Amino acid sequence: MIESITTLDVQAIRKHFPSIAKGRIVTNNAASTQAPKKLAELFHELSPDYENVHRGQSNASRAMTSLFESSYDTIADFIGAKSRKNISLYRNTTEAHNAVMYSMMTEFRDGDNVVTTMMEHNSNYVPWYAMCREILPKFGINVEYRIVNFDEETGELDLAHMASLVDRRTKIVCAGGASNFFGTKNPVAKIREIANASGYDQPTGECRSYLLLDGAQLVPSTYVDVEALDVDFLSFSFHKILAPFGIGALYGKEHLLQSMRPFLYGGDMVASGQVGPELVLYNELPWKFSAGTPNILGAIVSAQAFRILLDLALNPERDEYFMTEKTIDHNAVKEAMDRITAYNRSLTARALERVSEIPGLRVYGPKDAKRRTSLVAFNVDGRSPHGLADALNEFGVESRAGCHCADLAHRELLIPASCRLSFYIYNTMEEVDTVTEILAKIVREGIYAKTSSGLGALATS
Repeated sequence: MIESITTLDVQAIRKHFPSIAKGRIVTNNAASTQAPKKLAELFHELSPDYENVHRGQSNASRAMTSLFESSYDTIADFIGAKSRKNISLYRNTTEAHNAVMYSMMTEFRDGDNVVTTMMEHNSNYVPWYAMCREILPKFGINVEYRIVNFDEETGELDLAHMASLVDRRTKIVCAGGASNFFGTKNPVAKIREIANASGYDQPTGECRSYLLLDGAQLVPSTYVDVEALDVDFLSFSFHKILAPFGIGALYGKEHLLQSMRPFLYGGDMVASGQVGPELVLYNELPWKFSAGTPNILGAIVSAQAFRILLDLALNPERDEYFMTEKTIDHNAVKEAMDRITAYNRSLTARALERVSEIPGLRVYGPKDAKRRTSLVAFNVDGRSPHGLADALNEFGVESRAGCHCADLAHRELLIPASCRLSFYIYNTMEEVDTVTEILAKIVREGIYAKTSSGLGALATS
């Protein structure tokens, strides 16, 4: 029997989301979450006073610059970073990973290697593949990428295999904090320990491998303290944290960001007045990694998503953090994220229990909800995952079918795709029951969608 954990006032939370009030059953939250009304309103409220930042003496420019810069402080405070100097903003997690790769690329030496995993999102594998196979070989530099296996039954990372791949020539280990296919929460402390033991001689004088943690599936629902985790880099996207405004974030240790070359050049990343025929000097952190005019309103509103997330988790009836100057207390962050983790876990446990009763259905990843994030990916014998998603859609359930950008894992399991349900703080136990009952009906009665996305045949080929 699944115990219902009522750590959130979900009915009060749901009132903040127009998409939920519309009656949508949104279970594709691992791809993107829904936006609360207040964030959309804030975007429009800021628009009449929009002006560029760091590029004007008007009152509007000064006010917008202040809001923009404070957004970096909010992001840093939420994840436990020391200051805004640790934060760089990009369009998404993918661009953040590319930033690390391109900024670090010239430091790689012939014979070095990169270790990543078979359960990675494409964005934390393809850039390293491209660097090793397509870019550095053009310059006569041979760098190897190594891929860590996972247990096909449990969806757990093979740490012994990782330890065997990491050696004195491993410059960086790139791993997801949680899988967007299996849902597995990886043991970051153990991965950090393996990276620390490599003995790689970094140009900073450190003797260890760097660790890039893809937090896209971790940060939205789990308490993250970058200092405690001791990660060198952490990436995540705000479109998975209530804010679909084109902002991704990269945390980096300050001494690494100071030593690294920029990813993009020009504009705000240049020190004021320091461009000459013989020498160009770069701006101070964090603006060193902010080339050109940034997504100003997107950054401001996205940072407020962290503040509204705190309010929704702690007291959805009032604005204690949203659009206030109140300093984010890390104890409050932990309490809020622990509540979100517990609630999402209860949704996942209910979903796992219900789908396990459906004949021919196989769930991928850990069977214990405590070891995973709030998603359930599955296949049903004899059914196209795309066809299942199309059928669910005709019953009003929004899911997702495909490889979820986890191509390596799907290829390793010899499956072309999977169907996925994923939940967030505005989903209810009743919705989980409804969704799983509809899924069971579709499978039991052999129901097919009247209209198809056109991917069903491809998925079974």
